[in-house]
Amino acid sequence: MNESQRLQDDIQTKSMAKLAPLLNSYKLNCDSLATALKWKSIVLLLGNYSSGKSTLINELLGSNIQLTGQSPTDDSFTIITSPDPGSEPKDIIGSSLVNDERMPFTAFKEYGEQFMSHFALKQIDSPQLADMAIIDTPGMLDSITEKDRGFNYNRVIGDLAKLADLVVLMFDPHKAGTIREVYDTIRNTLPANTGEDRIIFVMSRIDECDNPADLIRSYGTLCWNLSQMTGRKDIPRIFMTYAPDLSRVPESMAAWNNERAELKDKILAAPSLRVNHILQHIDKQAHELRMISEVLTAFSNKGRLLLRKTSRAAASTALFLFFFLDIIVREFTGLPETTLISSLLSGTVGWPNLLIPTIGVGSATFLISLFFSRVQFPRLKKQSVTEPEKLIDLDSDYRQQLWTQVNAQVRLLLKAAGLKDVIVGHQINLRKIDKFISGDLQNYYKKIS
Repeated sequence: MNESQRLQDDIQTKSMAKLAPLLNSYKLNCDSLATALKWKSIVLLLGNYSSGKSTLINELLGSNIQLTGQSPTDDSFTIITSPDPGSEPKDIIGSSLVNDERMPFTAFKEYGEQFMSHFALKQIDSPQLADMAIIDTPGMLDSITEKDRGFNYNRVIGDLAKLADLVVLMFDPHKAGTIREVYDTIRNTLPANTGEDRIIFVMSRIDECDNPADLIRSYGTLCWNLSQMTGRKDIPRIFMTYAPDLSRVPESMAAWNNERAELKDKILAAPSLRVNHILQHIDKQAHELRMISEVLTAFSNKGRLLLRKTSRAAASTALFLFFFLDIIVREFTGLPETTLISSLLSGTVGWPNLLIPTIGVGSATFLISLFFSRVQFPRLKKQSVTEPEKLIDLDSDYRQQLWTQVNAQVRLLLKAAGLKDVIVGHQINLRKIDKFISGDLQNYYKKIS
């Protein structure tokens, strides 16, 4: 086991031990945290069916592993990796993959039999894949004209992107980003599930352009389409590549050899990003957890403040009734003959003198407690559920992004909140999360810096 793997295992053990109980306490599924820490580095390849994904895989591994062609050759999600040390290569079908707790794919069972029949793992003897897996995906389609796949393609892509340390999005010069599923992936799916630093854009098959002007037109079209899909004016870097073994005129592409080599090196270096991306995932989850705890702590503090005010009113009312209720009662009924105050002044206090005052204190306490639990607390809950963002400061873009991720769960927790949340509170959880973020997490970042 190398140093990186030992660090990954240590992160997994400590993070699960400290965050899992807190995730469970806020009714959050800790499976996504556990899943992110499993297995090896993943590179996800996306693109339409003619974008060169399979060709790139074959070139990276130096063998014809995947079928290639300008028409659809494979409609499956194929995970390509090496077998465990000492094991023989084998193929594993989707139904086995989603039921293997050692793998990070158990959550994919929800996509059903149709998906599992298009999901498989292929093992090959390759030194490049000792610490890495490459996922070749079905070519993206124009969902306006193509039949339904039988499962939610965009959700599958989103879940795979969460696992991936690198997402390679490939285009060919003839369909430079015009496919509907490409648009949905870039515009919605990837931003919600991975960071920009994990995405590489590639225009392949550039040797098929008839001349430099044709290449410039294709590149310009892709840049324009990317600006529309990302909603940004600044265009990310686009790697230009081709397959030298298949190129019609490889000598004319020599100028792109360094870029091809850089692209391959970047993909094969994905395992070096593994620990950093694990920490990013834990960091994000910890801060989301902190924001939930922060909101509930603010809610608890408001509830406590309201309870203190109500308690002070209850104490004042009880004190008044303790000394004067029997006087009021005697005015209407003629009893008791001796009030508490007169017995105190005469020094002849007995239990009959305490009966009505005690009933008054108990009644005041009960009624005001009932008012708090049935009127004031529900009113506070309703206000908090309606506008939970008012409980905290959203004074930065980062906190606003966190809020979009957690506000639905916050509302559910506030709806389910009870008096226990006011009495016990969430301050202890908040301190635990802060200690993890400022202590353990920062120490791990220092180890990889």
